[in-house]
Amino acid sequence: MLKKSILSIFLLCATLFANEITWAKEFDSGIKESKAQNKPVLFVYSRHTCKYCVILEETTFQDKQVIETLNKDFISIISYTDENDYTPRALLSSGTPTIWFLKPDGEPMFAPLVGAVSAKNFLAALEIVKEELHNIQKGEKQ
Repeated sequence: MLKKSILSIFLLCATLFANEITWAKEFDSGIKESKAQNKPVLFVYSRHTCKYCVILEETTFQDKQVIETLNKDFISIISYTDENDYTPRALLSSGTPTIWFLKPDGEPMFAPLVGAVSAKNFLAALEIVKEELHNIQKGEKQ
């Protein structure tokens, strides 16, 4: 019992202090996990050959505070157009990167952000999303 508790604590700490974003394996499993954990979803529609996608991944998505916040409070999913990853039709975009924030059921919370976003602005957006989801859930309970 004690060994399992220690292992659980270790895994939690490893997730919280990871050096990279923990991405869901694919869209449907990410939404399923989001529902189970009642967390909002970060969904990124991206492309490996897109200049601004690369900038986003090499700057904002490498920021330690961004990584920590996403791994703790969000389920993160990324879909690459050049890998033919599944993207729901409603989330398809003509531009990349497109950043969506979704409710745990996969429904969009806001219009998407398009382009590379600085870590500072991205962290501010994450706080807005968390607050909005809290307000939505609070309203549903009343």
